[in-house]
Amino acid sequence: MTDALPLTIKVNNDLLDQFAKIKSISNKLEAQFNFQTLTANWYGNENDILIIQLSLETPTSFNKRHKEIEKLPASEVIVSHFSDDVISSFNEAEQQLLCIIAITDSELTLLELQPKILTGFIEKKLHKVLNLIAQQQSLASI
Repeated sequence: MTDALPLTIKVNNDLLDQFAKIKSISNKLEAQFNFQTLTANWYGNENDILIIQLSLETPTSFNKRHKEIEKLPASEVIVSHFSDDVISSFNEAEQQLLCIIAITDSELTLLELQPKILTGFIEKKLHKVLNLIAQQQSLASI
């Protein structure tokens, strides 16, 4: 029996095509952030575990997903705009949080010019988002 990890990172197909190493980077970060959130006691109540999906998107796919989230009924989800490039929807009844994160055009250009910074860039961006989630959900920062 394999249980899904409470925190998952999904990467848009266009980003997977554009950056050969982004899948392995996201897998490593998924393990790292699951460990960090576990040690920060984000999952103290095993019957009420917050499930988090971080979704890395291109500007185009971010805009499409943003519009989809905005159409969700307010009675089902709480939508939060953390910044111009980060939006989340929280389903409190199911304890599920989906966070859509755009890698902006200027960030994409920088990453193409300097591919060596990809790992550090993705790590910093996702770490910042996780701490925004922690603040929103009254959890310890990581």
